[in-house]
Amino acid sequence: MSKFAKFMKSNKIVKENGFYAATSSLCDENGKPLEWEFKHITSKENEDIREACTIDVPVTGKPNMFRPKLKSALYIQKMISASVVMPDLYDAELQDSYGVKTPEDLLLAMVDDPGEYNDLAAFVQKFQGFNVSLEDKVNEAKN
Repeated sequence: MSKFAKFMKSNKIVKENGFYAATSSLCDENGKPLEWEFKHITSKENEDIREACTIDVPVTGKPNMFRPKLKSALYIQKMISASVVMPDLYDAELQDSYGVKTPEDLLLAMVDDPGEYNDLAAFVQKFQGFNVSLEDKVNEAKN
């Protein structure tokens, strides 16, 4: 038996999908808000999303020096979009019905109430294992 037997992939717990009613404006025939299905994203997927949302900005007073800056709103949009299983935000017919062409724009069109969107963002961050939201970290860094 390997000394790493307990760490083998076969022993890894499979994370279950979660459900959350993202908006009260999309309801079933009984008026109950539709639940969306969410999956866990991997650390690799998260890093790819973070990298795609990071830009280099010039450092004031230091020519040819740049620092990375995370576009946090875009990062949250992309993380939510990558997490959603149902509805399929990549579906062309669904995108066309809202007049948008990207999963992130569809997300914002479907959850167009700012309060509901903030609640959804908080749910997804907690669902993905972030105990303190990115927004809280940004606010803490500002203070």
